[in-house]
Amino acid sequence: MEPIKEFYEKQAATIIKHLEKRGMEGYYCTDSKDAVKKALSFIPDGSGVSWGGAMTLDECGIMDALKNAPLQLIDRSTAKTPEEVTAIYHQALSADYYLMSTNAITLDGQLVNIDGNGNRAAALVYGPSHVIIIAGMNKAAINLEAAVDRARNQAAPPNAMRLGRKTPCQTTGVCANCLTSECICAHMVTTRFNRIPGRIKIILVGETLGY
Repeated sequence: MEPIKEFYEKQAATIIKHLEKRGMEGYYCTDSKDAVKKALSFIPDGSGVSWGGAMTLDECGIMDALKNAPLQLIDRSTAKTPEEVTAIYHQALSADYYLMSTNAITLDGQLVNIDGNGNRAAALVYGPSHVIIIAGMNKAAINLEAAVDRARNQAAPPNAMRLGRKTPCQTTGVCANCLTSECICAHMVTTRFNRIPGRIKIILVGETLGY
């Protein structure tokens, strides 16, 4: 086994052990192909499925798989007006399954997520019956402070660039702790425990995925 793959596998095992203590289920897949299979194995045919914006979901192939599966997709990309987008955001909160990634995950099993609109963070916290998180091992952080730093300085700037947000980090590549109207870090959510057994599942992938 390649040293980096062995490292990811052992580090993931540590994270998964701590996720269990925090009421969350953790799984490890060596690559995206297996991660997509694992995620789909949790979702019964006919389920209502939605997702939050994440490069990881595109990169791993889960989006194509969902569109070819016998599922009821709640997809905001089908909206034709801002009002329809808002309506679909609300519908997503009632989905059977919600897919997303995480901006960071600590070695002791805490999730850190930043959000501009708040729809993704809201779905993680409350609403959908099940949340499935797919995260590359590049998202691992040694502790909560490092996870927040990762979210703000490694995840937020490229996401601001991808979305064309007029923020300081979009210009400099560095978080300025801004309070601009297009701030991409409007909401910062730490998930340290899940009180609903089986609701949150985290699939760690032995690859670099997303920002």
